[in-house]
Amino acid sequence: MPPAPPPARLTDRKRDAIVQAAVAEFREHGFNGTSMDRVAAAADVSKRTVYNHFPSKEELFEAILEQLWDRSQSLEDPAYDAARPLRVQLLQVLEQKMQLLNDASFIDLSRVAMAEIMRSPERAQAMAERLAEKDDGLPRWMRAAQKDGRLRPNADAQRAAHQLHGLVKAFAFWPQVAMGRPALAVAQQQKVLADAVDMFLAYYAVEAVPPAAEAARPATKRKR
Repeated sequence: MPPAPPPARLTDRKRDAIVQAAVAEFREHGFNGTSMDRVAAAADVSKRTVYNHFPSKEELFEAILEQLWDRSQSLEDPAYDAARPLRVQLLQVLEQKMQLLNDASFIDLSRVAMAEIMRSPERAQAMAERLAEKDDGLPRWMRAAQKDGRLRPNADAQRAAHQLHGLVKAFAFWPQVAMGRPALAVAQQQKVLADAVDMFLAYYAVEAVPPAAEAARPATKRKR
């Protein structure tokens, strides 16, 4: 039996409590309506403890934004499989993304983040630069498919991944964040994902393969 993991240090537990309390406060009151006093009270720690971990409200908010982005990026770690249909693999990747986009707390926090980023162009630029440095799983998957001769070789994988995500978010993220629309029902989610993948493959796949034929592709490694 493997040894139990060591218990979290008190300092780490307090930091986690502060972050979780801040998430709830920012979500309920927005950036301007949240104070470090309010966060300290919600986390049941002293104000001094909050400042020991986060010297300013801006740094606390940025730590939460990083957590938000990391959570989004962690879902996308697909391994390209030459033996499986492209459509099946892409749907699997996007289904994971859709689960996150339908999480109410993720949408609420995204709404707060977008409002603050719009208020502060400098913060928006800094976040955009940090995000650009991250090479997430979907572009890596696409480059592997390009190397295998199944996606257009000259296409920019990072741009293509952004386009694919955009097709999904146009229905399953931005209406919910910007207009308060309800999360999509399961049937609607499946329709959005299927349409996005089919449109993507119609443009980027080397051979235009109908969805039914692609799904029936033999599970054997392609010959080089």
